[in-house]
Amino acid sequence: MEELVEPFGTIMKKRTVSLMCALLAPVTAFWTMTPLAAKATGFSLPDQDAFATGRGEAFVATADNPSAIYYNPAGLTQLTGNTLRAGLYGLYLDPSYENPTTGQTYENEKNWHAVPQFYYAGRAEKVPVGYGIGIFAPFGLSSEWPQDTGFRTVGTEASLKYFTINPAIAYEVLPGLSLGAGVTFNYAQADLRQGLVWPAQPFDEFRFEGDGWDIGYNLGLLWKVHEKVYVGVSFRSSTTVDMKGETTAQNSVSFPPPPNPAFLPPFAVTQDARADFSTPLKTIFGISYRPTPAWNLEFNADYTDWSKLDTIVVRQASAIPGVLPQNVPLVLNWEASWYYEFGVTRYLDNGWTVSAGYILNENSVPDANYTPVVADLTRHFFSLGIGRRGERFDFDVAYQFGYGPNHSVTGSALSATGQTADGTYDFISHALAVSVSWHF
Repeated sequence: MEELVEPFGTIMKKRTVSLMCALLAPVTAFWTMTPLAAKATGFSLPDQDAFATGRGEAFVATADNPSAIYYNPAGLTQLTGNTLRAGLYGLYLDPSYENPTTGQTYENEKNWHAVPQFYYAGRAEKVPVGYGIGIFAPFGLSSEWPQDTGFRTVGTEASLKYFTINPAIAYEVLPGLSLGAGVTFNYAQADLRQGLVWPAQPFDEFRFEGDGWDIGYNLGLLWKVHEKVYVGVSFRSSTTVDMKGETTAQNSVSFPPPPNPAFLPPFAVTQDARADFSTPLKTIFGISYRPTPAWNLEFNADYTDWSKLDTIVVRQASAIPGVLPQNVPLVLNWEASWYYEFGVTRYLDNGWTVSAGYILNENSVPDANYTPVVADLTRHFFSLGIGRRGERFDFDVAYQFGYGPNHSVTGSALSATGQTADGTYDFISHALAVSVSWHF
């Protein structure tokens, strides 16, 4: 640990209590990463293939390309030969916040994001076993707000990089009925920040940086109930990554200035820290109706159990007397939520496809613990896609538009300086997804 610039014996108990409160409520914001990001509740990124995105992610009962490893591993039995598939989900986010006191509007400063995917799938002819491996980012992105929003000591910046390596296998146990399973090796890296006592100036900061690995699993079922009806079920386990890293707490200017007795001298402390970071379990049920070989209509209900994100404790090597306790609890209390996804694909001549989709995405973050760096709210997503399936190569391109009606937050927790996350949030996004396949 670095030495403090000055001893803290002169800091009054009043300041001690207020600074501890500043982290017991506001640091919450750091622990989610992106929000605004993706089309998902919380910081989930379900857009893992351009064909699926063009259908509004309604793909669990279709799952007929290598991205089945993510969407429903049981679908691997539908493929033959060897296929490599790679894709990129490019996202432009334009969330905004209106301060309820000043009426001023602020824009998030991290707008552009890119999420890659890579899949390999194989199956020998007349063998009821399919297999494959996927590398993708099911969670992540980032968020950064200006320093003068009015919630600086509630949250300013957060980023989460989360990568999964997912080998999977599927077996057709009966004609038309397949089961699939996979193991997920997950790496997460977080960088989370907030102000301490300065309401509108970047003179101080509390920061946690850490990373770690964990192992989970995914399961799938695909059942051809009827020539025209397919049912799919997918399950992805929750994970808890033990993130090891460090915290940094610093203040570069005296606050308040002398002769105020609540004087806080400049300081800078870096020390080892760790925290358990959880991701939610996800269960998806889907039904695909195919009135003719030229049409595929599908509805999915996607349940994501965010309730596992209740209270996270950042465990530091030691306390900083008068400023921070050794163990800092971060109260989230997120709620489980649903996606409702509908998609349709028209199969044209010469391998061409045209798709459209719609998603209703429920809010999962309660107002009482609202975190600006996540700024979750109920959202609507509309998508269009086009693609072609060839003998050797496939491609798909999809455009997605996201819209979140104004969400007014009231009654959120106070920081030490009296700041809250209260205000009006909205959400606009544009995304372009591209995927290409090579059969060999």
